[in-house]
Amino acid sequence: MRALIQRVSHASVTVDGRETGRIERGLLALIGIEKGDDEAAADKLLHKLLHYRVFADADDKMNLNLQQVDGGLLLVSQFTLAADTRKGLRPSFSSAAPPAEGERLFHYLLERARAAWTQVASGEFAANMQVELINDGPVTFLLES
Repeated sequence: MRALIQRVSHASVTVDGRETGRIERGLLALIGIEKGDDEAAADKLLHKLLHYRVFADADDKMNLNLQQVDGGLLLVSQFTLAADTRKGLRPSFSSAAPPAEGERLFHYLLERARAAWTQVASGEFAANMQVELINDGPVTFLLES
């Protein structure tokens, strides 16, 4: 399971002109689910999302996590993160989880995130989403479980 995280000043997701999720300061996490991923991988990734230290402390060092800065977490499913781009000029999605399994694990991650943290928003699985964000830094990391 992968998450491309971006530290943001704010971010939102819109589907068919309807806003489905919005956060202010926090993390936008684009979530890619691969074959073989399971609940344990989702739990490990959630722990990283909530505890990864990417926010500045009083000395301007990345020492604070999402919870310490009372930030929001915006989860957006993005199967293209599971693409194999090593060969050719077209991505292969053979390593991506089947849609039903990807949806199940994404909703599992979302439910666990909402149980662990109060400021969680999301996009819609498999929808054509428009994501708007202001990347703060810019700060972007690829997390894997």
